[in-house]
Amino acid sequence: MNEYIEQIDEKWRADFAKLVDVVESNLPDGFERAMQYDMISFVVPLSTYPKGYHCTPNTPLPFIALAAQKRHLALYHMGVYADETLLSWFQEEYGKRVPTKLNMGKSCIRFTNVKNIPYDLIGELVSKMTLTEWITIYEGGLNK
Repeated sequence: MNEYIEQIDEKWRADFAKLVDVVESNLPDGFERAMQYDMISFVVPLSTYPKGYHCTPNTPLPFIALAAQKRHLALYHMGVYADETLLSWFQEEYGKRVPTKLNMGKSCIRFTNVKNIPYDLIGELVSKMTLTEWITIYEGGLNK
């Protein structure tokens, strides 16, 4: 994983490392850091959830992933994709705290200007969903 960070363009590297630290230090117990889909990821380990990710069996259930792209840093948070209440909270808080417009896809939060990364808000977002809550939401989505 350190190799991944070392390969990031110097203009993104320190902020990416800080983003990894913020996620890791605010993540509820039980998630594990791993490399998944060529990104630094935080997953539900197979020892906790043996069913794993339905799209790729025998793969830990993804929760959060971080990537350095050519034009932005990306935080993929599956919880905001699956939980409308969490998504609404995040969008509202982002608007209150950050002077720029939120650049977001379904689960991907993109940061094109590292000066506007709301590390405190990301820490809060990461802490809001436990491992058990994520598994419950994930399984509920499979049964639809």
